[in-house]
Amino acid sequence: MQLPYAEPLTVREPGERVVPEPPRRGEEGGEPCGICAGKSTAAVWQDEHFSLHPPVGGSLPGAVWLASREHVDSFSDLSPEAAAAFGPVAARVERAILGLGDVGRVHLYRWGDGGAHFHVWFIPRPLGMLEASGMMLPLWEDVLPNVTDEELADAARRVAEAL
Repeated sequence: MQLPYAEPLTVREPGERVVPEPPRRGEEGGEPCGICAGKSTAAVWQDEHFSLHPPVGGSLPGAVWLASREHVDSFSDLSPEAAAAFGPVAARVERAILGLGDVGRVHLYRWGDGGAHFHVWFIPRPLGMLEASGMMLPLWEDVLPNVTDEELADAARRVAEAL
């Protein structure tokens, strides 16, 4: 694996821990949930449990995020029906992204620190871009030149059509 930064890098000490942690979007005492408030990008696909959305300000066409239609925080909070539907939906999204072409792998990420509404990211690693393998992909995605939001939305629509 190769970092997208020139050497030498300097290791930083972690900051002081903040306990209790501040509320996230969608938690009591935090800002309203952007997904529930309709402040996220419009869904390009949805079923009774999930909605699929394009990102904005990204560098990898085909990246999409899948959100639960119910306001829950994590896998453990999904209804039994949504939890059972997640695997098949995730497999369909992965196949659809691979079907775009020029994709080596599709990485699935769930970060829960920004908002308290269940959502996962599907991020395509460009075919042959081995330095972006594994945990390096989000670092490379952050430093690669952005494509237009329309290009991201168009790729997301093609993923949705394949679902």
